[in-house]
Amino acid sequence: MIIVLRAGASDEEVEDVCRRIVAMGYAPHTIRGTLRTVVGAIGDDRGKERLRALESLECVEAVTPILQPYKLASREVRHDPTEVRVGDVTIGGKTIVVMAGPCSVESRSQLLETAERVKAAGAHVLRGGAFKPRTSPYAFQGLEEEGLKLLAEARRESGLPVVTEVMTVDKVDAVAEHADILQIGARNIQNFPLLRRVGEAGKPVLLKRGMATSIQEWLLSAEYVLSRGNPNVILCERGIRTFETTTRFTLDLNAVPVVKRLSHLPIVVDPSHGTGHWEYVEAMAMAGVAAGADGLIIEVHPRPEEALSDGPQSLKPERFVALMARVRRVAQALDREL
Repeated sequence: MIIVLRAGASDEEVEDVCRRIVAMGYAPHTIRGTLRTVVGAIGDDRGKERLRALESLECVEAVTPILQPYKLASREVRHDPTEVRVGDVTIGGKTIVVMAGPCSVESRSQLLETAERVKAAGAHVLRGGAFKPRTSPYAFQGLEEEGLKLLAEARRESGLPVVTEVMTVDKVDAVAEHADILQIGARNIQNFPLLRRVGEAGKPVLLKRGMATSIQEWLLSAEYVLSRGNPNVILCERGIRTFETTTRFTLDLNAVPVVKRLSHLPIVVDPSHGTGHWEYVEAMAMAGVAAGADGLIIEVHPRPEEALSDGPQSLKPERFVALMARVRRVAQALDREL
């Protein structure tokens, strides 16, 4: 249920409403908007009618049900778009945020070179995988803890915040120590213990859509993170599996405006995984921005032909420079920045 407070409700009144919600067996989540404050009461729907009694309070304007199965991710609870701040970077605002770097951290020289070049081209966040979930057990699985240390060094050297994937509950603390954004990959989209744990870690979470996940299932996965007290969730459309085999996946750009209508969470697009071919990344990056995405996550490698993972979809640094120039023009046409 949503408890809408009257304009001008005091902090004491908000706290009183939250105490009453807890006493009824629900978890309160306070969302302060520009005009008024609402409190989401999250819990067992079977007893939600008890919450209607709160309408008798002078500070309460209305108590209404949340119709969507996802509650905290819904625009019913928060109409204003969420902005996720990572250092000096804001994801979900006017600026299109670009996260760029190699699929896998392979060596110190490879990572530092890539970080330097993507920053020079205008990237806002450095991406790189230390733990790599691979379809084949014989494929390169990442440098793991050593990769995390290299990412932390690259952050110090470049000044770029870092996003990297966490795959298991027992590695959340280690990844959170070195990374600024915790990425949940497509294969872990419904790993509910992991979602709960990253929700408790206190770091922003980049939640990639599963390759066979509906938008509702995706938003319900975000709900697991939000329900643990972490409001800083960034959704990532990275392509879904269809009958088409020309590309690695089918980049579902429909998801961008749909998510914008259903949810207040920011959404970024991954044209690298979405296509699997570097030749299509620039076009899909521009299309993602045109569709309304708040950012892009793009794989860049100084020598893709030598990459230990995802070389065919990685851009060379000079191609990334060209992409940034063209995406910037699309952003400007939409009254946004890059």
